[in-house]
Amino acid sequence: MSLKASITVCLAGLVAGVGCAQDLAPRAYLITPTGSNAVILSYSFLDGSVFTDPALPIQDFKARHHAEVLSYYHAFSFFGRSANVTGSLPYALGNFRAIVASAENHLYRSGLADARVRFAVNLKGGPAMSLTEYLDWHEETVLGVSLTVVAPTGQYDPARVINPSIHRWAFKSELGISHRWQSVWALDLYAGAWFFTPNNQYYPGTYIRNQQPIAVGEGHLTYYVKPRFWASLDGNFWAAGRSTVNGIDKADYQRNSRVGATITIPLNEHQTLKFSFSRGVYISIGGDYQNISAGWGYSWIRGPG
Repeated sequence: MSLKASITVCLAGLVAGVGCAQDLAPRAYLITPTGSNAVILSYSFLDGSVFTDPALPIQDFKARHHAEVLSYYHAFSFFGRSANVTGSLPYALGNFRAIVASAENHLYRSGLADARVRFAVNLKGGPAMSLTEYLDWHEETVLGVSLTVVAPTGQYDPARVINPSIHRWAFKSELGISHRWQSVWALDLYAGAWFFTPNNQYYPGTYIRNQQPIAVGEGHLTYYVKPRFWASLDGNFWAAGRSTVNGIDKADYQRNSRVGATITIPLNEHQTLKFSFSRGVYISIGGDYQNISAGWGYSWIRGPG
């Protein structure tokens, strides 16, 4: 493989691997009544540097991402336990700049990114409840599990270095525990791992890229001003994820973490605004982004009270 091909493959791999492990999702195992529904529109802006293998002649790698996401949430009973499913369809666009082998390179990409579906069920402390039962319930300790699936449905051209899609399946299994006390404080702790299938049409279309699993830990401390009005401090850490291209190991083992904050503000009975900010605190390989996001949600409950 030539030096130029090696560099462009590295760029493609770093950008493709940035998104999954960086999630910060406070109150992800929150119980809602059976029949709860929500439509969410969100926007995220990410801006920052991308750290590469120091041995490669890549300097000043910068990226700016914009992402708009349409999501739908539905809560239901799963063998008597509270469960929910969320589907998300993102559209992404971004500008990328790097000095590669002393030459400045610019890229712009836009298009549909990969769809995501998350299924979660509470194993302890969260029975399926009607609205009437839910109003008499007091949250204490909840134990839940979830499975997130990212499907390769987005725009992908194997002849391009960077694409909105990563052109492979990704799966995240997770165990989460949440404890609420004094009615106003909640602590969420999650542990999980991402698993990936190969990309058999990796740049320039004839390569095969594999990636090892990524272990992820996440924590959130939340303060409730009143129901549906809360703020949280967020943090995560992820490690591993070394990749191979055509059987050749890449120097892209990740050991990264982020911190941030989130606030949700109810507008009325059905509508809520959500704002968040996060940034990297330690990035070994990958994107050291500042992330600002805003979202609007409309929720309703359908079914017996």
